[in-house]
Amino acid sequence: MGNAEIKAAEYYLDDAEISAFYDGTNIDADAIFGCHYISSEKAFRFCVWAPNAQSISVVGDFCDWEENAFPMKQYRGIWVAFVPEAKQGENYKYLITGADGEKVYKADPFAYYSETPPETASVVWDIGGYEWNDGGYVSSRDRTDIQRSPISIYEMHFASWLGEDYDPDERVYPKFRDLARGLAKYLKEMGFTHVELMPISEHPFDGSWGYQVTGFFAITSRFGTPQDFMYFVDTLHGEGIGVIVDWVPAHFPKDKHGLPHFDGTWLFEHANPLRREHPQWGTYEFNYNRPEVVSFLISSAVLLFEKYHVDGIRVDAVSSMLYLDYGREGAFVPNKDGGNIDYEAADFLRKLNTAILGGHAGRMTVAEESTAFPLVTGSPKDGGLGFTFKWNMGFMHDTLGYMSTDPYFRSGSHDKMTFSMQYAFSENFILPYSHDEVVHGKASMIGKMFGNYEEKFEALKTLYAFLFAHPGKKLLFMGDEFGQFIEWNYKQQLDWLLLDYDTHRGLHNFVKELNHFYTGHGAFFEVDDSWDGFRWLNVEDRTNSVFAFMRIGKGLDHEKVVCVFNFTPVLHEDYYVALPENGTLRLLLASDDVGFGGVKTGAYETASAKEVYLNGMPYAALLAVPPNSALYYEYEVVDCGSYPVGAHSPQ
Repeated sequence: MGNAEIKAAEYYLDDAEISAFYDGTNIDADAIFGCHYISSEKAFRFCVWAPNAQSISVVGDFCDWEENAFPMKQYRGIWVAFVPEAKQGENYKYLITGADGEKVYKADPFAYYSETPPETASVVWDIGGYEWNDGGYVSSRDRTDIQRSPISIYEMHFASWLGEDYDPDERVYPKFRDLARGLAKYLKEMGFTHVELMPISEHPFDGSWGYQVTGFFAITSRFGTPQDFMYFVDTLHGEGIGVIVDWVPAHFPKDKHGLPHFDGTWLFEHANPLRREHPQWGTYEFNYNRPEVVSFLISSAVLLFEKYHVDGIRVDAVSSMLYLDYGREGAFVPNKDGGNIDYEAADFLRKLNTAILGGHAGRMTVAEESTAFPLVTGSPKDGGLGFTFKWNMGFMHDTLGYMSTDPYFRSGSHDKMTFSMQYAFSENFILPYSHDEVVHGKASMIGKMFGNYEEKFEALKTLYAFLFAHPGKKLLFMGDEFGQFIEWNYKQQLDWLLLDYDTHRGLHNFVKELNHFYTGHGAFFEVDDSWDGFRWLNVEDRTNSVFAFMRIGKGLDHEKVVCVFNFTPVLHEDYYVALPENGTLRLLLASDDVGFGGVKTGAYETASAKEVYLNGMPYAALLAVPPNSALYYEYEVVDCGSYPVGAHSPQ
């Protein structure tokens, strides 16, 4: 046995795992690094990557923070020490004398647990020992074809969802265990299939909403311990609710206790100052060209799936990763071909998605990507990035722009409601009405709607019905489901008291009904990726601002649902909707129903196709379309014969 092997074995280190870390192929690097109890040594082993440091010591509660009590030894750029005195729950940091000679106290980049901010120490913590009860759920999930399944996501900021005592200024937060059962019950009753949590990794500043991460392996201690979060996920899984978490590999803050200038050199960030900083956010960018950084980031994501059983991650700010000139106004370092694409970042994302999704059909990775970058959800084998889904930001902006326009002028914005279908199948999309659209200065969802009080609720119900019928998976931010009037404020809980009012309760009931309708009708989710599942019926009625289309299922009966939307406060008592075949329509859902806070203005319960030529189709049904409303009809084809003789146009 050689000298190097003896040193490695002495600290229970595996040379192959270390080599994989340096190659960028280690996807569970936290098994090496961080703080782990070594039972044979009856001590915790501390291990940190800092190849350029002059010296490092472990300091903490266990030595009264004495600087030289536990000096670390170096092996292949990795510093290691055993600390028999360390105990579960004690605080610690690394005192690093960097290559520049400066002494800095650093939190452990691989720590599983940290002090609650504003304190910044890492915490000695074993994340083992939790007994999971979700084996059946996980097994079923991993056999699921997620592309052919209904996905309706409830996005939430955990701290401000519910909690009368919540006060971030006083460091009072709700807890994972306290909210788990209530949230699981609520989401199940409302018909959501998944919850998406805004970042829950450790972060120093509440006002960043979690998007400026300092602890990439640590669940924030604001809401409890790592095991408390396991309980939270387990409880949601017990009610059949999937858990997605936001994950932020695009940048990290400049807090001195974190990753910046870690060993006295630019270790995690770029050495080139033109690549190092994100000018819009005042943060540092990761160096995706460094294999060790790739291992670090991918391992932090894999940990969420393997140790915390999450079902998906949403990768924040992907556009900022892909484009070298993002936010730089022309002052950027081009790639080797002179272009603005960051090849290393794109390759990192391919490796990330391959590591997470390989062999797990029911897991998901979601890209927040706002440009037309090609093949975001394409296979890495074909040059794609490999994400399961991409947020459709264009759909969000176009439809909200349309709904804020006076209906009298909507004819000029008609294309905003149809343009999304020109690219709907270019990627696998999620249609999001996210937190970004209801923050300060942007108005709440109900506030964006044009019209008086009643018209706003009618319009929002119609928009939500359009969302749920449109190809693509669905996402609503918390509060959207009952029409929160004020913009979202991360410092206070939602205004649940609004459910005491009929209009808000009616909207709430409607969103519940939409979710259950969506998950119960294969026509709405089985074919989201091609024209086989969608057909325009009335698409160019700019004068009336009425749209109609058909969703088509994949089953033996090829379920068909005709969807009609009137985006003006005008009643159309005799309105023709084109149909491709002879058949009958039976009303399944009307947004103006009294149970949804409406006034029931007379939509036909049934209608039969007539031999009327309209929009290139040989049949049409005559309907009454209420103002500011959405109608879903079951479409039963009764005659698949040839083109009827003598068909005429209603115009």
